[in-house]
Amino acid sequence: MRARVISHALRDFVRESNQVIVMGHKTPDMDAIGASIGVLKVAEVNDKDAYIVVDNENVSPDVQKLMDEVENHEYLWSRFISPAEALEQLTKQTLLVVVDTHKPSLVIEPKLLERVHRVVVLDHHRRGEEFIENPALVYMEPYASSASELVTELLEYQPNKVKMDALEATAMLAGMMVDTKHFSIRTGSRTFEAASYLKANGADTTAVQLLLKEDLENYNERSKLISRSVIYGNGMAIARGEENQSYHQVLIAQAADTLLTMNDVRASFVISYRSDGRLSVSARSLGDVNVQVIMEKLGGGGHLTNAATQMDDTTLLEAESMLKEAIDQYLGGTSK
Repeated sequence: MRARVISHALRDFVRESNQVIVMGHKTPDMDAIGASIGVLKVAEVNDKDAYIVVDNENVSPDVQKLMDEVENHEYLWSRFISPAEALEQLTKQTLLVVVDTHKPSLVIEPKLLERVHRVVVLDHHRRGEEFIENPALVYMEPYASSASELVTELLEYQPNKVKMDALEATAMLAGMMVDTKHFSIRTGSRTFEAASYLKANGADTTAVQLLLKEDLENYNERSKLISRSVIYGNGMAIARGEENQSYHQVLIAQAADTLLTMNDVRASFVISYRSDGRLSVSARSLGDVNVQVIMEKLGGGGHLTNAATQMDDTTLLEAESMLKEAIDQYLGGTSK
């Protein structure tokens, strides 16, 4: 019922605007792109122009495959614009829709938040202290699998029939599959209903698998990082990178995902320097450990089973010590 109400409210905001601009978080993942495409379809079905903001200089390797496919899709590619282009074409009637985040510091172009009059927030992360100011509409479901799932539901309840092509539906399904680790975690009946809707609208599961393939070098780098892991307390796997080695944020997250598949691992944490020089901690769990709460103690956040934080002026050893302290606090003062 709530999804239906939000869907109709979003429709009204779209119809009252002269255009819709959609924006996810910095270095968008497959879910952010998939959800953005879903909002694009909501605008289309209500006869409004919509554009997706993407910084092509800051796209992760796994999403680049999808962007290459989008570039070959003449119409869809014309809907992707740079942050500078988005700022240039803003009007007083522009509706900004932020997907897959609710934190101003994480969006691709914070200036857009300052210059628009109405903002809609669609997110599946638990609300943190930092939040976009005065949004016109907020739809946050922390127990949803992904932002793509939320937006798919909103599409289903649009009064007018939605027409999607294979790439659009496939991109949204890929977003769901990435965030659920191929439907192995954070999945409920609504997740599969949304996936079924996308499949009925042309989503290609084989194409999703091709989009999610990785190269051998990436696999070897991830394995090297995982090999440095140890078990802390009762099922807490912690991998700490080397001081002279850095990795892309996506690879760090993938290492945490892989650790979670090991026997007796309840939660996984990977500490390493990112390619941009910042220290990153990626955290994952199967649900019985709330890694978001643990990451919030270190200044980060995220989701019940998927969270992270970044630190400055901190060594890897210092970060590991702080992480263990946060784990101890979460577990009641003991790591047993």
